[in-house]
Amino acid sequence: MTPQTWLHPRDELVATMDRIYRYHMTTTSGGNLSILDPDGSIWITPSRVDKGSLRASDVVRVKADGTREGLHPPSSEFPFHREIYRVRPDIKAIVHAHPGALVAFSIVRKFPETRVQTHAYNLCGKIAYAAYACPGSQELGDKIAGAFASGADCVMLENHGVVIGGKDLAEAFQRFETLEFLAQTLIRASALGELLTLPADLITSLPVPDCAPLEALPPSNREKELRSEVCAFAQRAYRQKLMISTAGSISVRLDSNQFVITPRRLDRLDLKPASLVRATKDGLEEGKRGSRTSRLHGLIYEANPEVGVIINAQPMCASAFCITAAEFSSHTIPESYIVLGDSPKVPFACVVKDAEALAARMSLKKCPVLLIENEGALIVGRTLLEAFDRLEVLEATAEALQLSRPLGPLVPMPQSALEELRKVYKMD
Repeated sequence: MTPQTWLHPRDELVATMDRIYRYHMTTTSGGNLSILDPDGSIWITPSRVDKGSLRASDVVRVKADGTREGLHPPSSEFPFHREIYRVRPDIKAIVHAHPGALVAFSIVRKFPETRVQTHAYNLCGKIAYAAYACPGSQELGDKIAGAFASGADCVMLENHGVVIGGKDLAEAFQRFETLEFLAQTLIRASALGELLTLPADLITSLPVPDCAPLEALPPSNREKELRSEVCAFAQRAYRQKLMISTAGSISVRLDSNQFVITPRRLDRLDLKPASLVRATKDGLEEGKRGSRTSRLHGLIYEANPEVGVIINAQPMCASAFCITAAEFSSHTIPESYIVLGDSPKVPFACVVKDAEALAARMSLKKCPVLLIENEGALIVGRTLLEAFDRLEVLEATAEALQLSRPLGPLVPMPQSALEELRKVYKMD
């Protein structure tokens, strides 16, 4: 259970809408959210109220008998919320918005290809299209409900936007955010080349490492400090769109055997020091769900005593290179080469089943950054700041490479310049 589920529906709707608006995934007048109450009431955002200043008192309650409570009329899209809940009893919350990348897909009648990332494929599930109808009409409600009735959890609306459902608002938001983030990545990748999709046997399997429970121990002051720093950097990565709410992991070494790592599927903005999971190569803090990458991180720490921090992430621009055959080059400007090294790309490897092979590639000097096809970036550093800087520089370099394409072919730094940098900055 996430902390947000303890909020009153009014407060949860306001907090989620604020997040969607703040991260530019809707406009002042666009989008609506709702929650189905156990008593049959539908709590829904109002019509014609500024999304940037929404308050709990603005939220409308439509009771099961159709009567309303609130200062405003409910969203004009209320009919499709009601119809979705009618045909899909398992759905208890709905997100509808018009984020840029998903609108782009909706106006060219294409589906975002989720088979390029295991996380997106498994979280977003089946995606369907609903034919165009006038916003707010019963006809639109019927068409959207029909798409949900087919088993889809994410429904693209022709020339409109997207509607996404979940067992609660947190899940609906996570699907929405993941699908938009993926759509942004796909659009960037489209300029690089053909997509690399994963076969069904790889994409439907999300194994977790087999770990023994670790004895509960009181944290030292140093561990408390490191846990707070990990939370701060994870939330910073989220704010800068280097991670999304439930994808990506950060760990920090405690000693020769132990480290703390971010948990699996806990919203990054809800992270607290106590949320993190103490781990070893083969163990996890009892009663907690550690990241699927925990064994991989443990193997890297074991092989590299100088490594203090490890990050897995799928930022949009870098991930565009991971889901195409396009070559990523760090030979662009001195900062990129000094911070990233050569940043090789390897074929898809599972962070659980192929942990030993991936760990064998990593080292602070020879390979501090590894790009994994259809998976993302694996980054090591001595400190949180050093590893986070590598993540930022990786994404900035990937963005610059993509922005340069319309201007002309890449002119990389000459080999002599690279050798000079390696000598001056002791990269060998």
